[in-house]
Amino acid sequence: MKHLDPEIRSAQLEDATAITACVVAAYSRYVARIGKAPEPMLEDYAALIRRHKVFVLADGENIIGVLVLIAKEQNLLLDNVAVHPDYQGRGLGQKLIELAEAEALRLGFSSVVLYTNLQMTENIQLYKKLGFVETERKQEKGYERVYMRKFLPDKPS
Repeated sequence: MKHLDPEIRSAQLEDATAITACVVAAYSRYVARIGKAPEPMLEDYAALIRRHKVFVLADGENIIGVLVLIAKEQNLLLDNVAVHPDYQGRGLGQKLIELAEAEALRLGFSSVVLYTNLQMTENIQLYKKLGFVETERKQEKGYERVYMRKFLPDKPS
């Protein structure tokens, strides 16, 4: 059992390799279900760190979670949230999603959007539990995607 008081911080370029390893570990269980590697396993995390807002959840030197946010015109896209399997089931993914919501509000957005693979049924259930609602399903880049949105409360004045 790992000790846990992980810190969330902005990703640095030197984190890219560890981020990739964390994402591959988190998503590898879906390869057989989907029939190919989920798109997050194929991303260039150094490029994402350069272009977008990437956060890591670190337990000491170990990167155990990742959050990738992309600002769009109307909303903030939660492009990827992943927690290493050794650390799942402890509310860490939810912590990262809460950070995405806080970032969206900080940037002046009223909602967070995300998509997940249709085959990742447990993720769809988790997102619904956290207040996301399904907005559409479509095939993109060879993946069956479920799009979801969560409207955020207005900032208290």
